[in-house]
Order: sequence, then C-alpha cells, then structure tokens
Amino acid sequence: MDEQIISLLKQIKYPGFSRDIVSFGLVSKATLENRMASVKLELSSSEPTLPQSIRNSVEQCLLASDLIDEVEVGIVVKKTTDGAGSHAAQDESPKAFDGIKKIVAVASGKGGVGKSTLAVNLACALSNHEAETGETLKVGLMDCDVYGPSVPLLIGASEKPQILRENFLAPVESYGVKLMSMGLLVDEETPVVWRGPMVMKTIQQFAENVEWGDLDVLLIDLPPGTGDAQLSLAQILPLDGAIIITTPQKAAMDVARRGARMFEKVNVPILGVVENMSYLLNPDTQEKSFLFGQGGGPLTAQALKTGFLGEVPIDEEIRLGGDHGIPVVVSNPEGNSTKAFDSIANSLADLVRIS
Repeated sequence: MDEQIISLLKQIKYPGFSRDIVSFGLVSKATLENRMASVKLELSSSEPTLPQSIRNSVEQCLLASDLIDEVEVGIVVKKTTDGAGSHAAQDESPKAFDGIKKIVAVASGKGGVGKSTLAVNLACALSNHEAETGETLKVGLMDCDVYGPSVPLLIGASEKPQILRENFLAPVESYGVKLMSMGLLVDEETPVVWRGPMVMKTIQQFAENVEWGDLDVLLIDLPPGTGDAQLSLAQILPLDGAIIITTPQKAAMDVARRGARMFEKVNVPILGVVENMSYLLNPDTQEKSFLFGQGGGPLTAQALKTGFLGEVPIDEEIRLGGDHGIPVVVSNPEGNSTKAFDSIANSLADLVRIS
C-alpha cells in the first residue's frame, strides 16, 4: 500500500457515514507508479448506485493531487450476508441516529480502571465545550454495560425513561447529558442474568428505539473486554472511533492493547488512549506520587500507534462525585481533575472535528 495514496483516500467518507473508506477496510490495493494511481476497493452493499458514487469520489480526490496524472479504480462488489461485516456492508444506520453527528466508544480491556467514571465526566466536560457556533455541545451517553450499569449512579439519574410512540424511549437528561442505561430500566436490586443473544438484542434496541434527537456527539460506555456487546455494537452503530482507558500497571496495559485489537478487526479507528489513576497529587507540595507506576498510558498509545489523550489523577473528589451522583466536572469546575477531563474533552473534540 502506498502511504501517500492511503492518506488521500482517508479524506473520502463512505456515503451516509462520517467514517472514511480506509477505516471501513474497503481499500485492498493502493499503489502509485509513474504518476499513475491504482486503487482496488471491495464493497459489500446491495445499493446499485454506491460503486459509481465511490469511484467518482476516489477519482476526483486523487486527480486533485499534484503527484497524480492518471487514476485507475477497480471495484469488487461482494454479496452481503445477514449479520456479517462492518457498517460498510450495511445500507443504512439506525434511524434513531440520524441526528447524531459523531459516535465514539469508550472502552477498556479489563474492569476496575474507572472507564464508566471517565465516560461520565468526559460527557459532562464535552457538554460544556463551546462549538464554533458559540453554543455548548449537545451530548449523549449510552451505557452498554448491561450486567453492571453504573452510569446512572455516577451521574445522579434515577427517573425511568418515558415511553414515546411505537415503543420508542426518551433518554433521561442529567447535567445537560442525555442518557440511556439498563440501570434506568430495571430495579436497583435486580440482577441482569442474560445470555449473549439477549445482550445483543438490548444493545440493538438502545440503538434503534431511543429518541436521541439532535446530538453533536454520543459516547458509548462499553463493558470491559471483547465480548458480545462490543462486537454487536461495532456491527450496529456507525462508530467514528474508540478511546481506550487504561491505568499505569503493566497488567492493565497488556489487556488494554488486546482489547484495542478487537476494534481494529472491525475497522473502527482508535482515536487515542487515556491513562486513569495516573498519580496522587500532594495538595501542599504539588508533588506527584505514582502509586501504580508511570508511563503506562503513553506506552499503550505507542504500541497501538495512536495518540495519548491525557492522564487523570487519583482524586478523592472523583470518588465522592461518583458516590453522590455529582460528577467532579460539575461539583468542582476549577479543580485539577476537572482540568484533566476538560483537556481530554478538547482533544477528543478536535480529533473527531466536533463543531
């Protein structure tokens, strides 16, 4: 693959989606020789106008480059099969997501790294982020951790979602963030004892039967690991990317890297890595103590060939905020932890061009 051609092809969005044809895994060949670019694409779609539409986009994009005089585009259309492939193989995304500009998954390879706490505070930080229009961003948070839905507790949401037309649900709103979670649909003491197919069905209903309305960004809080929920999500939703949460320990780093590989296999780009519980700050001396080691997040980002979005300290205020349902971004907007979340939110907004 010629990296110059690949870089140019990354500018071409798959029709109807915000992701490009390279991240969807459609490009099987990209070469440049004697100022002639040769590209081969493999599509899976029953839409008859799609191949020519993508061909035109590729030719227009490549011929605009000073490096290229001629373009040869070959397209192979594969027959689709039910339930297989990524979103590029699907003709359309769930209509419930028509008004959502960007969809980003928040994932970790293992539990206990503070992924849900980070997702909640990141959502609140993004909701305070000012867009180019001068207005704050419209943010949603979908809790896909069906077995251990902690997001409602962390963000102080307890009311049941209202049922709208034809079994559609209205998301609950807390601190300016629209929210849907299994924790809002079952009693607090009721365990969710389901097999894989039921989990996948629930995630699909969250995707298709929640009236999210217009959002600038929807964050998806995934359960840890690489099980049914993650795979189903990658097939159902037009993800713009995923961010990986880890801690400085080697065990967390290794598992995070394995978890990230799952997204690569389903052609979802890794937007960056966040290191949680990075250090403990002495309020008197401002000295940092690295209780769990140092440098795990940047090393994980380097191994995954992606960016390091930032680090979040160990802070009692984060824990207290989660216990009381008031995220630290809300309770202490000037605190060190809030500044860390704001910085990560700004980096994420720039990465996916939220405006």
